[in-house]
Amino acid sequence: MTDHRIILFRGMNTGGVRAPVTEQRAMAEAMGLKNPRTLLASGNLVVESDRDPADLESAVEDAFEARFGRRIAAIVRTPEQWRALIQANPFAAEAADAPSRVLLLLTRDPVPPAAIDAIRAYAVDGERVEAVSAGGGAVVFWFSNGMGGSRMAERPVGPGVVTGRNWNTVLKLAAMVGLEIEA
Repeated sequence: MTDHRIILFRGMNTGGVRAPVTEQRAMAEAMGLKNPRTLLASGNLVVESDRDPADLESAVEDAFEARFGRRIAAIVRTPEQWRALIQANPFAAEAADAPSRVLLLLTRDPVPPAAIDAIRAYAVDGERVEAVSAGGGAVVFWFSNGMGGSRMAERPVGPGVVTGRNWNTVLKLAAMVGLEIEA
């Protein structure tokens, strides 16, 4: 059975980071990764691979820098980790009704509870945030009125590499790696 890896680049198409999706796929192929596919132009790459996620993160970051002249962080998850993150969503009911208002913020390192409490202090109008340890770790936000005007969205989660995807993107990536997820 072919295994997959979900590669998420941090800050794609922001701050001058530009990497056309065709070039991202070519980079992945040059690395020996099979069947590279992209979702949107915001740094979502799915490949066939059984490489260790942490090792692949480093290799992808090196390859990106060599090809595009700029180093940006990547977070890699397996389909099993992705499923665990989806199943651990503390805002599943909200995600079913308004998936664009749920944000999955993936992290490389655990987020201290104090950081979550500090973010939570800025929540208004039913906004919520929770850390989940499943699937390699993430912080999940519910933005009841959307992310745009939220003071909670402006708060740093902590030091380290983080990158966010809304729930629509989370589910599309799940489908790309063959996960069957109940909505």
